[in-house]
Amino acid sequence: MSNISETHLSDGRELFYFDDAPGKDRSAVDERGLPHVVSTSERRWDALAGEWVVIAGHRQTRTFLPPTDQCPLCPTRTEQLNGATHQTEIPASDYDVVVFENRFPSLSTSTPVESSLTGLFHTEPGNGRCEVVCFTSDHNGAFSRLPAARVRTVLDALAQRTEALGRIDGVEYVFSFENRGEEIGVTLSHPHGQIYAYPFVPPRMDRIRQSLRDHHDATGECLQCALLAAEQADGARIVEKGSHFTAYVPFAARWPYEVMIVPHRHVPDLPALDEPELAELSELYPAVLRRFDGLFDTPAPYIAGWQQAPVRQDRDLWHLALQVFSIRRAPGKLKYLAGSESGAAVWINDIAPERAAASLRGETA
Repeated sequence: MSNISETHLSDGRELFYFDDAPGKDRSAVDERGLPHVVSTSERRWDALAGEWVVIAGHRQTRTFLPPTDQCPLCPTRTEQLNGATHQTEIPASDYDVVVFENRFPSLSTSTPVESSLTGLFHTEPGNGRCEVVCFTSDHNGAFSRLPAARVRTVLDALAQRTEALGRIDGVEYVFSFENRGEEIGVTLSHPHGQIYAYPFVPPRMDRIRQSLRDHHDATGECLQCALLAAEQADGARIVEKGSHFTAYVPFAARWPYEVMIVPHRHVPDLPALDEPELAELSELYPAVLRRFDGLFDTPAPYIAGWQQAPVRQDRDLWHLALQVFSIRRAPGKLKYLAGSESGAAVWINDIAPERAAASLRGETA
């Protein structure tokens, strides 16, 4: 287990250091004198789609692609020449892994919005929490190049925050994810991920939950376990396989290159993984990301998101999985969510999953 130190930024936000080893000084103080975060987050009910939409107008002013020397996720450092201090979101002069409350959160525990219901117009506060996870102090690093010990520290941080955020009143789902690459829409290039604590189960996760429930009611077995066994038996779409995890391209993959990393043991979330599983995952996870980076001449833009059990619903039926996918379908070409995908939510994939798996394995056509 990583060593955890807690502090507060100058505007009152919480910050947690997760260190690979004990004995590091985490007494540095944020001296920026920031004003307290004011969130206007609210969620509005889409009556036709039957799902919530989050409105967060205050995020329009968030930091957007700053130059490297102004990166807010780098450590706070004193310049050698003039002695000036570049204050960032992390007060320490170096760090291993850091988690802190987002300065521009989509969801917040302190939003002043009140509930209202006028006819079909239903508004609720955008309650919840958004956190930033910095994987390394190296601005030019990448998750795929982290040593296994550091990946393990990141996993410890995600598991600890999953448990902590799940204890917040009203939180129904905790989603940990990484966006990598400007093509994805990343606004800060420093290696980092995010954790969203939602006041509802997101639509995609709720559909998965219902599928798991329906399959269990009909057969008495876990659907994710059954899919994993079927993919292992078929073999054509397997990318990596260990003693505790298998990584495969789904039979009905939506994205050009998409991989599911699934534990062999039926567990609901990251906190439920044991030591041997975490040790293997710390090596297999970045290995899969390196396979994505090996597809083309430039690093792959991707999203990696942990599909964990809802905080309160059907936890016994849920089977943890990590989905990794890239929107790049060929050199210089992206998979855009155009008319069919964005307008009708019907995905059209240009690359057969079997071919994608072969490419990720490094096999030439």
